Parts: sequence; C-alpha cells; structure tokens
Amino acid sequence: MSQIVNRRDLDFVMYEMLHVERLFSAKRYSAYDREAVTQIFDTAQAMAEEIFQPIAALVDAQEPDFVKGKAIVPPQTAQALHAFADAGFFALPFDEEAGGLQAPWFVHTAVGGMFTAANTSVTNYAFLTIAAANLLFEFGSEELKKRVLPRMLAGEWFGTMCLSEPQAGSSLADIRTTATDAGDGLYSIRGSKMWISGGDQDITDNIIHMVLARLPGGPPGTKGLSLFMVPKQQINDDGSMGASNNVRLAGLNHKLGQRGTTNCLLNFGEGGATLGYMIGEPNSGIECMFHMMNEARIGVGHASVMAALAGYLHSADYARNRLQGRRVDQRDPNSPQVPIVEHVDVRRMLMAQKSAVEGAQALCFYCAMLVDQLTVEPNAGRRADLTSLLGLLTPVVKAWPSEHCLEANKWAIQILGGYGYTNDHPVERLYRDNRLNHIHEGTFGIQGLDLLGRKVTADDGVTLNRLTAIIRATISEAANEPLLTEDRVDLTKLVDALEFTTETLLGCKDVALRTANATIYLDAFGHVVIGWLWLWQARIAAQALSNPLSDGERAFYEGKLRACRYFTRHQLPLAHARFDLCASLDDSCLSSCEADFG
Repeated sequence: MSQIVNRRDLDFVMYEMLHVERLFSAKRYSAYDREAVTQIFDTAQAMAEEIFQPIAALVDAQEPDFVKGKAIVPPQTAQALHAFADAGFFALPFDEEAGGLQAPWFVHTAVGGMFTAANTSVTNYAFLTIAAANLLFEFGSEELKKRVLPRMLAGEWFGTMCLSEPQAGSSLADIRTTATDAGDGLYSIRGSKMWISGGDQDITDNIIHMVLARLPGGPPGTKGLSLFMVPKQQINDDGSMGASNNVRLAGLNHKLGQRGTTNCLLNFGEGGATLGYMIGEPNSGIECMFHMMNEARIGVGHASVMAALAGYLHSADYARNRLQGRRVDQRDPNSPQVPIVEHVDVRRMLMAQKSAVEGAQALCFYCAMLVDQLTVEPNAGRRADLTSLLGLLTPVVKAWPSEHCLEANKWAIQILGGYGYTNDHPVERLYRDNRLNHIHEGTFGIQGLDLLGRKVTADDGVTLNRLTAIIRATISEAANEPLLTEDRVDLTKLVDALEFTTETLLGCKDVALRTANATIYLDAFGHVVIGWLWLWQARIAAQALSNPLSDGERAFYEGKLRACRYFTRHQLPLAHARFDLCASLDDSCLSSCEADFG
C-alpha cells in the first residue's frame, strides 16, 4: 500500500464529489480526460515513491552546508529535481503559449501533493519555482517572460520569494530594502532578506528572486513597496547568463524540519551593484506579491495535508501489523496478541487523523477547483464571485490544516509508541516537517486577522453569506438520508452560531476588541467548513451504499460515514465553544499586560 497517496480517496474527491471532469469540456482543458489524468498521476506516484521518498531521510540528516559563501546540498536533491523537470512537472499548470502543458490546477495540486508527501524538503524547490514563474507570467513584461520563463519551466533555473527581513519578519510595512533607478529599465537593489527558502543552492546555475523593495520617495508602509525580479546571475539580452549579480549568501538557518531545503540570509548590493527588473507598476508590489503569497498559502495548507496523510498511512499500516496486548474483553494471557488496531484508543487516534486529513484534502481540492473555474469562466460577475469566495477560504485552507493536520501527525507518532519517536520510522520527521507549515506564509494569527479583519469585513459579510448559503444547500441535499440526521442538525446549529458570532463581531466598532479573538474565530470557522465538506462526502457515501458494491467499496463508503460522525460528535462541539467566546467579546488576552508574564 502506498504511504504517500490514497488514490481511491483522491478519485472520490475529484470525480464523485467535485466532478472535475466537467472542466474537460472547456477549450482550455480539452486535451485532458480522466484517462490522461490517471496516466499523469501514475507517473507522478511512481517517481515520488522511487526517487523522492527513498532520499527523504538522507536530506533530512545531511543538511545543506555553507561552504565558501555558497550553499551545498546533497547530490541526490539535484538528481530528484532533474527527474521532476524531465517529466515536465515544472511546466504542468502553465499556458501552452508560455511553454507549459496547460493542465488543470487540480492536476497540478494532486501531483505536487504526492511529491510533498514523499519528500517535502526537495519538493519545496519546485513549489517555490512554480509560484515565482506564475508571478512572472502574470505581471512580468513580455521581454522578461521570453528571456526567463522557458528556463524556469524547464527546471533549469529555480525561483524564490524574498519578503521577510531580519528586523521586520511578518511586518512587511517595515521592509527597508531599497531600489534606486540604475537606468536602462534596471534598478539597484540594496538590503537584506531573511528566512529565504531556496535562496541559494548548487542545483541550478541561476536563481530568480522575487524581491519586495522601496523606491525613493514612496509612501510609507506596504503602499510604498514595489516588486523586482532579481536574478542571482545577470541575464544577457539573449537570455544567457552574465556576470554575478552580487546576491550574497550571508548564512544558513537550520530549522526544526524541512531541513533539506536551504533557508538563507541574503544580502543584496554587497560588494557591487545588484540589479533588478521591476515587476508590475511602481508601489504596487504588495498587490503583485499577494498573487504568489496566496498561491503559496493554499500550497502550504495542502503540504500540511500531505505530511499528515503520509503519517496517517504509515501509522495505519503499522497498526494493522503490530501485535501487542489483547482486547479488553480478552484478558487471558495465554490467548494470542492482537494487532493494535483492535484497541479502541488506537482507532480513536486513527479516526482523528482520517477526519482531519480527508476533510482538509477535500478543502484543498475544492479551492483548486475554484482556481480552475476562474480560469475558464467567461462571465465577469461570476468570476468576481469566485474570486471573493476563494479569497475568503484562503486563510482557512492555509491555517486549519497547518493546525489540525499537524495534530494528526502527533497521533501518528503516538500510535507507533516508542518507535514513533525514533528515526527508524518517518513519522517523527513528518511531524517536524509539518510543524514549519504553521508559520510558513503567515502565522495562524496573521490568517485570523486576514479572515476577520479583511475578508469578512471587506464586503460586510456578503461573501460569507454566499458561503453559508452553499453550506445550507448541502445540508438540504442530505435531508433524505436518515443516517445523516444528527450530522445535518448539528452542522445547521453551527452555521447559525457562525452567522450570529460574525454579526456580533461586525457590530463591534472597537477594532482591537473585535479582532482580539480572531485566531479563535478562524479555527471555529474552519470547523464549519470541514464539517460541511464531511457532510458532503457522507451524503455521496450514503447514496452509494444503496447500490450493490464489492466488499472493498462498501468498506470505503462506510468509512466515510463513520468519519463524518466522528467529526460531528468530537470536533463540532469544540467550535461551538469557540464561537461563544468570540461572540462574548472576551477581552482576557486584550486586557492583559506585560507584567502578567513575569
């Protein structure tokens, strides 16, 4: 059994739940059908299992070295990424006119997920390169795209995003890196960037950095930020590489997890001019960069799911094969030991993983489907609705998996007992890798402020009302399924609580008080969304069970029903308590002071 993907569940979400095959009727995706997608998935799974997964422990143990101002990675990292490039996976989601394969975003999401589950550290280089190339494709000049995109889509040059700085961190308003006009459409970049994943490596000859910097005289805060494409090596007019661009590696950060990905402190303009090309308009850098950041936020959420899926699949396999103890109703010490999956608390931990992983995976693919629908939707009004819905869900899809799928990794370790804490099994590494996703592309708290402070308030809850209407429609569709009565009733009450809490918060004019519990609100909001997606899955499963099925298929659908029931009974009540806290406008944390902490 694969320990990086559950193909049956993947097919269920894509074809039985989301009906992604409808996209194949659009001209853009007419080259694809289910058979073609299956072949792509077969290739990706084989490569991920045969090339990426076997070196995951190695690149975790052999961290990148800082040698004579350069980052040196194990050669196996380069070999894996060259194979990824040769298969065309860097080019998979890009337009044919850019040299891409023009695959639907859901295909790209599924393929990337397999490689992430197999080896997050190595896959990160591809993840960042694709996101940087997407940003260039969206906002770059035709000349820049002609010179740079083919090299990135071929996997010959990698890409990064350079936002954070040593003194700023997540506070982009405090960025100090400057850009001054150097003539001929070039800008001289000067400053330092911190926590840059993939910021230096010896895999590719060039690295394309997407850098936020300030023009002289620009407005303060984020409104004064512009975006620049800054290559590690200068690029000649014919697209060939020129001299060094003076992007200097000042040091490597050694993190808890994802150790195979270089994480760098970079200095720009040290020892000579660092030249960059403006992307987009002056002082519109934050708007451009959010295109990459939002893509990355959804990608980080999916990475959280895949790290948890890998842990779940490994711990489930272990539980079926590890003999230990006897069931509580079989106390005879002379009776044979049973697989630990027979112990109820092990099943509890497996169900906690299943409900988080399969619920969050459905959310990731729902968002991927929104991206694809946006791409092919001709109606401007409908596109606006899809954009706002995707925007509302983006902080949820980033934050909820990075919290609760990380918790799933914890249960995977616990199921293995003492072995789970050793590197004899991958679950401890998967936990460490996933722990970083909690901070990547914005902390849980930042996502809470984004959801409540921006997305919900931006249109006075109009988009939220659209989402709750979609959820209530799913509840209505499940009305004819007696097995789901409890799930329908409880989810309905939770949607009511969400609407009441949101109305209360929007009515609070004190911004600090309104957002004091934004993180708690985000977590409960996520429970509503995952509860909806579980009811959706359970309705499909209940309908399928009314038909003749093989034993394996019947077990699959019955497992969906039990996971939905678990989420309803074990998780939804927690969200009620959190909504009650938010609706009370609790100020316990807001009213605390420095002296409280010693």
